[in-house]
Amino acid sequence: MLDFTFGERSEKSLQGVHPDLIKIARRTLQISPIDFMVIEGVRDSVRQEKLVNEGASTTTHSRHIPNTQGYACAIDIMCLDPAKHGTWENKLYLELSKYFKQAADQLSVPMEWGGDWKSFHDYGHYQLPWAAYP
Repeated sequence: MLDFTFGERSEKSLQGVHPDLIKIARRTLQISPIDFMVIEGVRDSVRQEKLVNEGASTTTHSRHIPNTQGYACAIDIMCLDPAKHGTWENKLYLELSKYFKQAADQLSVPMEWGGDWKSFHDYGHYQLPWAAYP
């Protein structure tokens, strides 16, 4: 087992994220052979609208925007190669998703992966489902 830890950027990006999703991310880091960082958690509506206009998102109704309890229920991650450089190599995200799903199952927390979406694949996106976390 590798001994990955979140760096300062990841820790900052996790501020304001729902504790259940943070638990999944931390557990994934413990069990995965793929290192990753959290690049974004909480977003405001202005940033979300900008991402929609740029084509990086398809909705202004995002799980990144804090809910009525004040938590963002989504994170975006970036895989890291062995030299700790960020990479968008899809095969790493596909492999890492297995560990995120395993961590969610181990913690009995429902979770959705953007790579499973039918109309827009977002391989670096994980969120808590609307039904369980309104």
